Amino acid sequence: MTQAPTTLRDLVGRLELLAERRLETGPRSEAAAARSTSLRDHLAGHLRVRAASLDAPLLVLLLGPTGAGKSTLFNTIAGRPASPTGVLRPTTRIAVVLVHPDDRAPLLDGTLAGIEPGRIRIVEDAAIAQGLALVDAPDLDSIEHANRELADQLVEAADLCLFVTTATRYADRVPWLVLGRVRERGLPLVVVVNRMPPDEADRSELLRDVERLFEEAGIRDTSGDEAAPVEIVGVVEGDVEPEVEALRAGSIAPIAARIEHLRTDRDARIELAARALAGSMAGLGPLVEQIADDCEHEAIDVEALRRIATNAYERELVDLRSTLARGTFLREEALRHWQAFVGADQVTRFFSHGIGRIRGAIADVLRPKRAPVAEVREATTDDLVALARVHAAEAARRTATSWADQPSIRDALGTEPTLWVSSPTFDERLRLRIEDWIGSIVVDISSTGGPKRSLARGASIGVNALGTGVMLGTFMHTGGLTGAEVGVAAATAFLNQKLLAALFGEAAMVELIGRARQRLDGSLATTFAEERARFEALVPPSTALTGLASELRAAAADLRALPPGLPADLRAVLDEMIAPADTVAADSVQADPVPADTVAAEKPASSPP
Repeated sequence: MTQAPTTLRDLVGRLELLAERRLETGPRSEAAAARSTSLRDHLAGHLRVRAASLDAPLLVLLLGPTGAGKSTLFNTIAGRPASPTGVLRPTTRIAVVLVHPDDRAPLLDGTLAGIEPGRIRIVEDAAIAQGLALVDAPDLDSIEHANRELADQLVEAADLCLFVTTATRYADRVPWLVLGRVRERGLPLVVVVNRMPPDEADRSELLRDVERLFEEAGIRDTSGDEAAPVEIVGVVEGDVEPEVEALRAGSIAPIAARIEHLRTDRDARIELAARALAGSMAGLGPLVEQIADDCEHEAIDVEALRRIATNAYERELVDLRSTLARGTFLREEALRHWQAFVGADQVTRFFSHGIGRIRGAIADVLRPKRAPVAEVREATTDDLVALARVHAAEAARRTATSWADQPSIRDALGTEPTLWVSSPTFDERLRLRIEDWIGSIVVDISSTGGPKRSLARGASIGVNALGTGVMLGTFMHTGGLTGAEVGVAAATAFLNQKLLAALFGEAAMVELIGRARQRLDGSLATTFAEERARFEALVPPSTALTGLASELRAAAADLRALPPGLPADLRAVLDEMIAPADTVAADSVQADPVPADTVAAEKPASSPP
């Protein structure tokens, strides 16, 4: 097998990994997605195959708009009606591939490996020579998106393109978009213009206009040593043999001769494969650079989207904390239960005599009855979860509304309505964290110190009841209540604060409440971060995109370091294979593929590859 350089295979493998990583990031625009898909398909369908072997079967692609006569040309070259023709559009819905039976497996395992089996119909013909596959592609302007995608994929895999158009449609826009990609990847090209007018002067004028369009587009024939104007073959209207769904053989004599030459001359096939590979390598660098640009631009966009989400959730978290600090979200019923437990009437009287009197009579103040711990905790937890849910839902709505302006995100937001509100598991997750938080207050009180625990026991107060008091203290303090808020909440805050100060001391009480508030803030922040993460999962990290861009640029630099034109190492292989006829003995001709370093073949005929 004629091998391309190991270093080239390594570079192709590296680029394949980069292309897959790029597609996994989910390109944010159709153009960016198309560039990344082109790179992946080109690497898998052409470069990997050619970097491994210049001897793999050539892929000659018939490409063109609907009704241009591709299938008719295909049948003419095949010598039989192998691809259906007709007035139904699009006629060609799958790729029809004409191959020698022995080329079937190499093609399906190599050049065509990335195409779904149901999108290809293989037509085997043992009468044709090995080494060349002829492919009738779906119409370029098909209204069926899958047909266009398959045609684009075949463009990336081809070694030679036969572009088929008509005298009335050669300037159509859609095919020229694909021809732009043909130019970018340096794909050897032949143009067939069907349904030409019968008058010779009219034909000449039309062909000159077709040639002008290709020249202005910068599309030239790269199959020779020097880029030249594209070969254009005109077929006169009605020059067909309808009984076999084919053109008259003489009308496409130049194309038929070229295909036959490639089928029968291995050296010509290898040289065309090498030139197609060289053109691909030359056009690959700019494509990789464009994809790196896409990554960098998207990194900026992604960072902006993440800031929108972060700002929305931080704003609602700040508002939530502000509401919690005022304690106004707590239901009056629970607060009245707590007032009754601490003996509001007696505590109020004792405060007029000073804190020392409270400490001395604490057992009288707290009546020996069951503290409403469970009721107050349950009500507080329910109220806290409900309030937090409202703020989380508002943050989600703000984020989704802003993100919906991005086309790449819009579909995800439309198919996942839960992104517009708090997540379905929000209540469950936050409730568990609040329960853990309340438990942590009890642990903190238990480790606060012996004297305070003794005082609590002397007052017949359990640590659970004290924990409930500290819990309420994180939400209510007299300094934060004004105007209409002064009522049950204010009275409860006053009594609770004085009672805790009497039991623990002012400084210890402030520390207990401060630590409890910090832990609650952390639990709320974690829950809101999880909610925000639902949006962040829709976009890749900006650092991943910038890092990928750097790797792509490094690969593009390695591509630029390759020799221009036909790589020198491939030229060396060709020079060895295509030696002057008078220096090669007739019995040295190798008919079967062999390693490149042992190959010597006679010089090909003068007809073009």
